[in-house]
Amino acid sequence: MTQAVEYKGLGRRKSSVARVIIRPGKGEFHINKRPAREYLTSDLYLKDANQPFVLTETFQKFDTFVNVKGGGLNGQAGAIRLGIARALLHASPDYRTKLKAEGMLTRDARIKERKKPGLRAARRARQFSKR
Repeated sequence: MTQAVEYKGLGRRKSSVARVIIRPGKGEFHINKRPAREYLTSDLYLKDANQPFVLTETFQKFDTFVNVKGGGLNGQAGAIRLGIARALLHASPDYRTKLKAEGMLTRDARIKERKKPGLRAARRARQFSKR
């Protein structure tokens, strides 16, 4: 039995985690077993997620299957983007220079700041009354 070649990548952004599998193919793109256009409702999110393919000029060369959870659509799109970029690196190390130059391989470390004791939110204090 021959196993199809597949490349995996993990992407995280905010509180979203995306597990990405790419295989050489016709350009199918599924997120959580749904077509990507149906899952990522805005073209902006879809464009963000597809950026690594556009940069490496491999847009219709790989079938992409993504399992993503946590966060909102913006965080999920960012996580998918990082996962695809990492999977493309496994496919060919030659893509590294293009992806690195555009910051596709860097994990965005900005996450929600925790609430502090004595405050209403992370930095929001109660309204000050002078009198």
